[in-house]
Amino acid sequence: MKNQLRNQLIIALLFLTPVLKAQDINFSQFYELPLLRNPGLAGIFNGDIRVTSAFRSQWQSVTTPYRTIGLGMEYKKPIGRSNDFITIGMQFSNDIAGDSRLRRTQVFPVLNYHKSLSGEKDTYLSAGIMGGPVMQRFDPTKLSFDDQFVNGSYSSTNPTKETFTNTGFTYWDAAVGLNFSSTAGENTRYYVGLGLFHFTKPKVAFQELYDVVLNPKWVVNAGLSAPVSDANKVIVYADYFMQGGARQIQGGLLLSHDLLVLDENHRTTISGGAFYRWNDALVPVVKLDYNQFSIGITYDVNVSKLKAASQYRGAYEVTLSYKAFRNSVNSSAEKVRCPAFY
Repeated sequence: MKNQLRNQLIIALLFLTPVLKAQDINFSQFYELPLLRNPGLAGIFNGDIRVTSAFRSQWQSVTTPYRTIGLGMEYKKPIGRSNDFITIGMQFSNDIAGDSRLRRTQVFPVLNYHKSLSGEKDTYLSAGIMGGPVMQRFDPTKLSFDDQFVNGSYSSTNPTKETFTNTGFTYWDAAVGLNFSSTAGENTRYYVGLGLFHFTKPKVAFQELYDVVLNPKWVVNAGLSAPVSDANKVIVYADYFMQGGARQIQGGLLLSHDLLVLDENHRTTISGGAFYRWNDALVPVVKLDYNQFSIGITYDVNVSKLKAASQYRGAYEVTLSYKAFRNSVNSSAEKVRCPAFY
């Protein structure tokens, strides 16, 4: 009975507490992985195909690093002779956290329909849905227990009486979203979106004894791209999250400069800027776009309550993206108007 109670406490403390605090996967370069922000943002880019990969390593200065990878894929195509579009895609992510190697892997297909609202300018209402399995597990061999301390000395080879009947399970999750995108003037583009994640309230506890559900999460998104000169542009992104009793704001801007322009789809651009997650991190960013490819690098300067322990060191993150039009009559490049954000 004592061991059973201790196991339950370990499970609760190590695995349920982060869930109750609504710690969803989040990247500092959140604008590069729009499916994690809102399914309605799928396809809001200039091109037919976009593939983005991301790697993030966090809290290396404090504890065992938390490492996260993400891969997003989007394919956009016109619908018949109308100005409507459809986007299909996939969002994959894998997160490994802490000494227990708590791993969460999700594979989410996404479908987004873009309805044209104007015959005169690029104005669209997009409705998206995304969902799939989430595999969650941990490694109990990486944990330490009090009965492994013998005569005041600890060894991982010392036997333990602790046993775990369930170290992994799969649950299903889903999200929906709406997005309105349009233009102002000749080259200014903007969008405003609303998303709802975890609306099915999936159960996420490792033991059936704990009836713990993942709270629904509401997200408000916004973005703006506006030229400030022939070679320079400002891009703004912002998100607001509401989940249970938690609130989070993140946002910032990039200033981009065209170094070389051959045509609309072949250019070399350097961008720099900064983002801020409220009461969490200040994030400087550098990005290089070369034709269809782009690479972004960020570093989180930790300004949360852990700043003393972390010495302001948070996380580094790298993204690599590919974006292009297809050589096809069914490409969005052949359309006068399409949902796009540069």
